[in-house]
Amino acid sequence: MKTCVNPAGPAAGEPSGTPGRRFRRGRTRRAERASAPEPERTPAPDTRAGRRARRGRRPRPFGLRTRLVLAFLLVAAVGCGTTAALTYRAARNAILEQTQNTAVSAFRQQVDDLNLALPPDPDSLRDALMRVARQGKPRPWRVYAEYGSLRVSSTDRPTSSVITPELRDRAHARTATPQAGFQRVVKGRVPYLTIAVPAVFRTDAVAGAGQPTGLVVYAVMELGEEEANIEALVTAARDGALPALAVALIPALIAARGVLRPVRELRHAAHSMGRGRLDTRIHAKGSDELADLARTFNESAAELERSVTELRRAEARARRFASDVSHELRTPLAGMLAVTEVLDEDAGALDSDTARAVRLISAETVKLAVLVEDLMEISRFDARAAELHTDEVDVADCVRRTLAGRRWTDPAQVVPLLAEGVRADLDPRRFDVVVANLVGNALRHGAAPVTVRVYAEGDALVTEVSDRGPGIHPDVLPHVFDRFFKADPARARSAGSGLGLAITEENVRLHGGTVEAANGPEGGAVFTVRIPL
Repeated sequence: MKTCVNPAGPAAGEPSGTPGRRFRRGRTRRAERASAPEPERTPAPDTRAGRRARRGRRPRPFGLRTRLVLAFLLVAAVGCGTTAALTYRAARNAILEQTQNTAVSAFRQQVDDLNLALPPDPDSLRDALMRVARQGKPRPWRVYAEYGSLRVSSTDRPTSSVITPELRDRAHARTATPQAGFQRVVKGRVPYLTIAVPAVFRTDAVAGAGQPTGLVVYAVMELGEEEANIEALVTAARDGALPALAVALIPALIAARGVLRPVRELRHAAHSMGRGRLDTRIHAKGSDELADLARTFNESAAELERSVTELRRAEARARRFASDVSHELRTPLAGMLAVTEVLDEDAGALDSDTARAVRLISAETVKLAVLVEDLMEISRFDARAAELHTDEVDVADCVRRTLAGRRWTDPAQVVPLLAEGVRADLDPRRFDVVVANLVGNALRHGAAPVTVRVYAEGDALVTEVSDRGPGIHPDVLPHVFDRFFKADPARARSAGSGLGLAITEENVRLHGGTVEAANGPEGGAVFTVRIPL
């Protein structure tokens, strides 16, 4: 069996929400025009999600402003650190090179002025070394001398642990062409400058020339004062970086404010448009990227406003057309139904062909009446003119009256499982349409018996209609409540108009409830309606 899941009415020959004899008795309702004003709707409950939606999304802990300021401060910190590091390196090199050059030059001159007989006498050599130590620049030195196995110094220790083997090797290797050598050494966290100068003999035959003597003189000078100056530079750079970052915070805030002002305006404009104010625009000034973005937003908003306005006009025209056509058709349809009723009653006295034609005309007229009534009902929902007239009713009695009014009392067709004593505030007429459409749909496109269950679940009234048919194809499930939708498009002519389930959904939504379609675990379609009690 093919499954058509969206019929027009509760049963063949019955208009949705209107008993079949209503047209024939001439008791037509006053037409509710599509242009009727929209009734006041109950505001949605003040839930947490609703409050969040009205406020907009809460700002993140690290929003764009914070990230911009942090990025600006990071750039400032990197700049300060780089500048301080380069300044420190240049100042350190300058301080050390000045001290080193002064000491090396002065020590070389002092060693060149020594006049010692070889082999040197230890006592006279010690006196000479003490004299050189006192004349040290830029501060006194500790002077050591090595000649073969002889070790003499200006201190009480003949040798120094600060003088490295590398410096000794370089000094002895250069005795063929005497040159001073130096080295900076850190021992016990104290920096030292060590200098090695080989002593030479000056000859009169060749002025300025000298011959190595094998005597090497060393000077050791602490660099504590220079290290203190360097540490003072580091401290000054560190202490100056924090105020610099604090000062950089001001332009960072100003820059972030200038960048974020258009972004905030864009956000407010987007929220305003989301609330339906399509005439929202942003004041665009300047020629930067943000100004281009604002102008692009304004152009898009203007185009969207034009499109939405045109769509609304077209939608309003279509609703008015459907409402006007449906309203104008009701009067001639009432007359046609009265005539067809008379012809239907006398069809037995006519010949077979004429009787068959009369019955066909009568059935098609009833279908047309159902379609007109459904179109009028849909137009009311579209115009938001549909109103609820609620009353506290016994739900089980309402369902029984609906089934009895459609003559669905045969247990082989419809099985009511109704919880007694369940009362709810409902619009009896609209709830009757909901139940009738769902049961009629199950009988027409499913298979008997159709089960109608009504029970309370928490604070909701649950109405469940299930059948024993083949069920609904998974591709069809998302569209079962669409207007004029039929599961089998090849069946252009069917008993329904394709509006019954759409009207059902609108009636349930008007009650503040929901309706869902699914397939039962044992086969068959299951429609579940939940309405707040």
